Amino acid sequence: MKDFDGSDYDPARDDERLGRQIDRVKKVCRSGVPMTLASIAKETGDPEASVSAQLRHLRKDKHGAHTVDKIYISHGLYLYKVIFNDRPIAST
Repeated sequence: MKDFDGSDYDPARDDERLGRQIDRVKKVCRSGVPMTLASIAKETGDPEASVSAQLRHLRKDKHGAHTVDKIYISHGLYLYKVIFNDRPIAST
């Protein structure tokens, strides 16, 4: 199964790394507290762009179809809150 995607995605090279990364993002977001990309990145040690990509992945069926609320603060700054569901992950 192709877990991730993108124009430069190579499963052999990227699956393990991205799998660990999405797990770190999920762990930080399980608190239910809305957080900025910068604060999630600080907690996970991953770049903000990678955190943003993993939040997008969490919305997809193959990653659980979780709800990711995006709350506007000001001047392009947002808080993100992941609402995890109990639905089984879709198989492809």
